[in-house]
Amino acid sequence: MKRFACVCMMSVALVASMGMSGMSVGAQEAATPQQIIEKTAQAVDFLSKAGQEGLESFNQPGEPWVWRDTYIFVYNCEKGTIEAHPIRPQLIGKELMGLKDIKGNFFFVQLCEAARSPQGGWVEYWWPKPGEKEPSRKISLMRQVPGTPYQLGAGIYDDGASIEELNGMLK
Repeated sequence: MKRFACVCMMSVALVASMGMSGMSVGAQEAATPQQIIEKTAQAVDFLSKAGQEGLESFNQPGEPWVWRDTYIFVYNCEKGTIEAHPIRPQLIGKELMGLKDIKGNFFFVQLCEAARSPQGGWVEYWWPKPGEKEPSRKISLMRQVPGTPYQLGAGIYDDGASIEELNGMLK
């Protein structure tokens, strides 16, 4: 009986540690801003060559576009819709330009503005961490994919880095 109770408790703990539709975030190392910069550069290069045919690879919940505690998502700023999302496929095709964080920021509008810079740009907004209800500071890098209507991004929860410092890393 004790063994059964232990197995049940471990199962509950495992399920509780799972976030974002199966992506375990509790046991994973946090991605760094530098890793976000490098991975988004790789993703931009890939999608600029693959075009629309490459979108499906960003819907896969594993490497290379899902790593550590983050992932690449693809957006279309002109249409205002998510085009690919490996963790929340129910968002694909959804119009998100009107989405606000708890501070009233239309952060998809801001992400699209940031993507207009040659190297892209970082945006700060407040969003709940997976499995939590209270919003935390999230920073995301958004970049334009040359030769396509797409922008792509990735984000991390970080309380320390300033947007100015982060954008300085892009130069």
